[in-house]
Amino acid sequence: MIRVFIVAASPVSRAGLRSMVLEAGLEVAGSAAHLDSIDEVPSESPADVIVIEDASNHFENGRHNVSFGDLAREVAVVLLADRPEQTELAEAFRSGIRAVLPRDISPEQLQAALRAVAAGLVVAHPSGIGAVVGIPASAASDVSPLAEPLTRREREVLQMLAGGLANKEIAARLSISDHTAKFHVASILGKLGAATRAEAVAIGIRRGLVFL
Repeated sequence: MIRVFIVAASPVSRAGLRSMVLEAGLEVAGSAAHLDSIDEVPSESPADVIVIEDASNHFENGRHNVSFGDLAREVAVVLLADRPEQTELAEAFRSGIRAVLPRDISPEQLQAALRAVAAGLVVAHPSGIGAVVGIPASAASDVSPLAEPLTRREREVLQMLAGGLANKEIAARLSISDHTAKFHVASILGKLGAATRAEAVAIGIRRGLVFL
């Protein structure tokens, strides 16, 4: 079971984040109003992920709270912030923070991010992909619309492809047959115009369809 500790100054924000964590089937290890209170994490059962809502805008004017990086060396950190610049995002990822996401991220996106960082992955919102892979900030959006958009299920499968899952693993995760999983993968490749699964993931990243 993935254990999540929540840091947010607002009681309303803490309650909202707690609800999203529980709805994802994860466990809330505890919560605190400030980063200085992080020692409230139970030592006998430490958190796997710490979600920090950066309401104080530590990224503003290029300022970065180095204590986030210190914490990131001990546990996976997910930082929710207001539109930091690409250079500031790059600094955050270099410091070891696993994810920097918008404070208004959807519940589904946050839940996916928590599972990804707990598995050791780095997660970037489409607007911040350039900070991770060196793509210009406008590159993810500077693409023509798909002739036929991916369905919700196909987006799920594409995200799993990005995680390196094989068809059988995808089928097991989604409780579908291997044949159906294979069909979804083929449909994704066709809609994206990709020849391979790796190419489909790369295209998905450029289009903002995939979290890293």
